[in-house]
Amino acid sequence: MNKVILMGRLTRDPELRYSQSANPIAIAKYGLAVRRQYAKQGEADVDFFNITAFGKAGEFANNYFKKGRMVSIVGRIQINSVDDPQKGKQTYVDIVAEEQHFAESKSSFEVQQPGNTSGSYQNTSAYTPTPSNNTNNNVAGFTPATAMEEDEDLPF
Repeated sequence: MNKVILMGRLTRDPELRYSQSANPIAIAKYGLAVRRQYAKQGEADVDFFNITAFGKAGEFANNYFKKGRMVSIVGRIQINSVDDPQKGKQTYVDIVAEEQHFAESKSSFEVQQPGNTSGSYQNTSAYTPTPSNNTNNNVAGFTPATAMEEDEDLPF
């Protein structure tokens, strides 16, 4: 299985081009900065990924994703290699986006943008979940074992 899920901020606006085939396909490329949860002393706590989105996903990224926006990506890892006469064989890791989602509200993103001429952004990703008043005590969508059916009712 080759599946990756990333959430971070765009490092640049998507660049859109179309394939040269008989039926041109949209191809959008953009960068994603993903903060590590843990980092050793002296190590960078951010990883940078190149993301490629094809077809309607590429057009969507081009139309709605902007530098600094928090997004989540579900996709696969693809490794490409190029023979460079000066540098030798170069290997690149790309993420091919299969799903793309906004990870912050439009208003939250727009608050960061006015007067933002330096290309930097404020990190507003500090998420604090609010406790639920759910009487079933469901945690992350799971039903407590006491509420489950009796063993005789299970199909296995």
